[in-house]
Amino acid sequence: MGFKGGFMGHEEDGSRAEVKVNDRRRFSEDGTSKSDAPEKPAKKPSEDMPNKEAFANLFEMDFSTFILSLATSAQVHLGIVANPASGKQEKDMPLAKQTIDILGILEKKTTGNLNDDEKKLLSHLLYDLRMIYLEKSR
Repeated sequence: MGFKGGFMGHEEDGSRAEVKVNDRRRFSEDGTSKSDAPEKPAKKPSEDMPNKEAFANLFEMDFSTFILSLATSAQVHLGIVANPASGKQEKDMPLAKQTIDILGILEKKTTGNLNDDEKKLLSHLLYDLRMIYLEKSR
């Protein structure tokens, strides 16, 4: 019941296997460039990262986007929107309450600092979510 194929540089008969190491570093210990070092192929910008501008626009965050995100989380926890991870509608009332309470805290703490559209959006989202919570918790 032995391990076949060698282990840690040892052959099956117990002798040491020869290990060949190719130094692929581009610079020597003294910092000079090595002429025989393999060149790293240049990547195209699209391979490194998606278009940074498109990525930034996709995730542009403002107050309305933030509270809509929280409201969507509350809807998932209330079981009225499918959980993106599982694809199923699942209720988690304590998490729904917590998220609704966070939105309520934001409403209190941002009083006087929101424009009319943000204030209306937050107020309407909170009203709707609280009514759904009451309905679902019966």
